Amino acid sequence: MGVESRRRWPDPATVAVARRSGRGRRRGGRNIAAPPQRRRGRAAARKGRRRRGAGGQWGAGGGARAVRAVGSGRRERVRREATGDMFRCRMAAAAAGGLVCALRPLSPAPRGRAAAGESGPAASGNLLQRWNVPIKLQMSRQVASSGVPGGKGDSSVFVLIVGLSTLGAGAYVYKTLRENKERFTSRVTTVTKRSQENESSPSDTDAASQGTAAPGARPEVPSHVPFLLIGGGTAAFAAARSIRARDPGARVLIVSEDPALPYMRPPLSKELWFSDDPNVTETLRFKQWNGKERSIYFQPPSFYVPVRDLPFVENGGVAVLCGKKVVHMDVRGNIVKLSDGTQISYDKCLIATGGTPRNLSAIERAGKDVQQRLTLFRKIEDFKCLEKISREVKSVTIIGGGFLGSELACALGRRAQTRGLEVIQLFPESGNMGKVLPEYLSNWTTEKVRKEGVNVMPNAVVKSVSVCGNRLMIKLKDGRKVETDHIVAAVGLEPNVELAKSAGLEVDSDFGGFRVNAELQARSNIWVAGDAACFYDIKLGRRRVEHHDHAVVSGRLAGENMTGAAKPYWHQSMFWSDLGPNVGYEAIGLVDSSLPTVGVFAKATAKDTPKSATEQSGTGIRSESETEAEASEVHISPSFSPTPQVPKQGEDYGKGVIFYLRDKVVVGIVLWNIFNRMPIARKIIKDGEEHDDLNEVAKLFNIHED
Repeated sequence: MGVESRRRWPDPATVAVARRSGRGRRRGGRNIAAPPQRRRGRAAARKGRRRRGAGGQWGAGGGARAVRAVGSGRRERVRREATGDMFRCRMAAAAAGGLVCALRPLSPAPRGRAAAGESGPAASGNLLQRWNVPIKLQMSRQVASSGVPGGKGDSSVFVLIVGLSTLGAGAYVYKTLRENKERFTSRVTTVTKRSQENESSPSDTDAASQGTAAPGARPEVPSHVPFLLIGGGTAAFAAARSIRARDPGARVLIVSEDPALPYMRPPLSKELWFSDDPNVTETLRFKQWNGKERSIYFQPPSFYVPVRDLPFVENGGVAVLCGKKVVHMDVRGNIVKLSDGTQISYDKCLIATGGTPRNLSAIERAGKDVQQRLTLFRKIEDFKCLEKISREVKSVTIIGGGFLGSELACALGRRAQTRGLEVIQLFPESGNMGKVLPEYLSNWTTEKVRKEGVNVMPNAVVKSVSVCGNRLMIKLKDGRKVETDHIVAAVGLEPNVELAKSAGLEVDSDFGGFRVNAELQARSNIWVAGDAACFYDIKLGRRRVEHHDHAVVSGRLAGENMTGAAKPYWHQSMFWSDLGPNVGYEAIGLVDSSLPTVGVFAKATAKDTPKSATEQSGTGIRSESETEAEASEVHISPSFSPTPQVPKQGEDYGKGVIFYLRDKVVVGIVLWNIFNRMPIARKIIKDGEEHDDLNEVAKLFNIHED
């Protein structure tokens, strides 16, 4: 014990030099790197073992050898423990060294022997040496700097790393807090406002706890809807009904510029004019040809969900936002903006904006006086206005010889016979519906319209319109003049594509309308249907159709595809027109008078009229009885009968079939006073085959039945 205490502890510098040179590892069998405390502990352990050996545990003669063996094993375990301790303490030593360097300028001045300059481990060296930490447990040279032991350069590399890490962490925290400051502030404001609202209106809180918001707290227009339909016409309603059929819980919002709920347009130019009800403009109910009465609205108001309740109803529904127009569309953000500034986000959107009636340039140049006596027939308000005018004026002139113009001429002609109203119809073609029907049939139709009391003026092109006294003066290019009190322009439809600019959607340069694929898709979550859709017909190519049945079919298909059907447009829509209760026709496909046509006619019977057809089908809107069904098989037996001849002028075209050909293939069919045979016509067009004898094809429609 005394010997151990008198042995001088080597200076740290000497130890470091010895370790670098590889010499002086041990001195006198003892490790010079071991501190005195550990060495004294080992001596005491050896002395205790010798005592146990002397007591006879290992025997008197083998005691010394046993002590040496045990001492050797003990030293080996201590060496391994020291090595593990060295590794575990290096990081702690490095941290302590950095702390010493940081605190050294702040430490008080040394006192006592250290202040007097006394040498020794307690007065010199770094902090670990002052605490008598063993050399093996101090940090290694790889971590420490190469400066003088105990100097200010110790652990400078580590301190630099720690400082840079701390600086980087602080910068990251500062940046994160700065970026989230605005969101945090907004969140706090929202929570505070909501808390104040809950305190001020406990009834709202109670309603919210029950799973439904109180009606007073609901916004007038929801900020988000899964299905958004732009437009309130036939196509939009058909799409909504199709979406609900495939997804019973769907929430559908229809945004309509029209102030009325969705309604059918064909009766506005047909059946409503033949009603005997003096209040027909208010009730908007009419008797069909079969005598049954119905409304022009697709569904009563009770069918629809209030707009403000749409997000909260349990099983979803269809809501209609009337009198609002979508003026901007952000396809990337899936947001639309209304005319009043309201924004609505959506998941899937349908554009069914329809079209706007065209006007004549001669009328547009005429001025306000002429514009005030003009009706562009399209909506319910136009029907009400024209019906009132027809009771007050003496003369009405209809410009246009197509479907709408001819239907209105016949409707007003019937009224002219009882009220003394003069009805004039003028158009540039040679006959009524001259762009659709072959010339001979168009001329025959013109005579039928004249028998209804209409003064028909074909080959008439308007040059100018002016006010002459209390009447309008229409000057034609051939020098003729027409005096009238009111003008109805029925010269076609211009598709509404204003949203194409803001939405970045393509507009077809040939046909007009939004250009879509066979699935009626313009973007991944945007579809187009109705008059505004220029679609790709997989059988007849790219087309745009302006008819009621096409609106029904395309709207139904778009609704199915919006719910994942991914079906192409293969169903050929039909259209029909009635020139009174005794003459009507249905058509399908490409019906253009510029194409070659072949007509097969027969004598009509009492059953071959629109009135009889509606009695059989039970509805006045014949397309409503139309389905996507087609004839399962069309078998045409070979025949050697001659090619059918074109009927001669003056013949009575009671009923018949007109085939429109392109490259000897039937691409369009008109059924003249033949009804409920459309599936057969659809099958013929879908097959796309050449037929040597169209007389045999015409027999499929039973035109020779009595």
